[in-house]
Amino acid sequence: MILVLGGTSESRQLVARLTELGWPLIVCTATAYGGDLLKTSGGTAQIITGRLNEDELAELMLVHNIKVLIDATHPFAELATANARKACTRNGVLYLRLERPSLPLPDHPLVAAVNSYREAARRAVELARQTVFITTGTKTLPLFADAVHAANLRAVVRILPDLAGLRLCLDLGIEPRNIVAMQGPFTVDMNKALLTHYHADVLLTKESGPNGGSDTKIEAALAVSIPVVVVKRPPAPAEAVSDLNELINRINKHIR
Repeated sequence: MILVLGGTSESRQLVARLTELGWPLIVCTATAYGGDLLKTSGGTAQIITGRLNEDELAELMLVHNIKVLIDATHPFAELATANARKACTRNGVLYLRLERPSLPLPDHPLVAAVNSYREAARRAVELARQTVFITTGTKTLPLFADAVHAANLRAVVRILPDLAGLRLCLDLGIEPRNIVAMQGPFTVDMNKALLTHYHADVLLTKESGPNGGSDTKIEAALAVSIPVVVVKRPPAPAEAVSDLNELINRINKHIR
């Protein structure tokens, strides 16, 4: 049995490929929405939703006799990746990482690359005159929303159309008119239209690569001449590969 930690677009491609190959699968996603997106590509795979800690993952591996764990979570899901590696070590299970491809950030005076979320919040507030357009997801939204509101600025957020995310926005004092709940991917033109419509002064994003839409977001921001604050991606685990065929070969070698 193979265990996939998913929730990303590349994890859906991976699950579709493994399903075609006929390998039995369990797929874990952090949110129910991520699980719903997988249902069209998951075939007969069992889908489990919720954020599992190290102990829960280790128990799941024992119960289902997992031989390989493929970590296809978001590049910024550092806690999930750490838990997965520790659980694999405890159970002697092969850990493989499918890492989302990245692109070099543009060398442009309007692009500010930072190493942490706190630094990103500080830079965004410094650069904004009125409105910060936040596209970094809900996990770190409290940090950014609090920093923006504390500086008497307007926070506009773009999130997935998920009820939990909407509730979080409202709890953080973000007005409904400043919430954009949409499923990507977004083109450069769509990003430009949103930045212009909301009179954004600064775009806040993560280095999530083409699959995460960071390339089109940055291109759009530069096209409308507003600064972009980019949280740089954490280092990938040593086991990481970005090529799906290479990953399949590694699984084949281990299972034979």
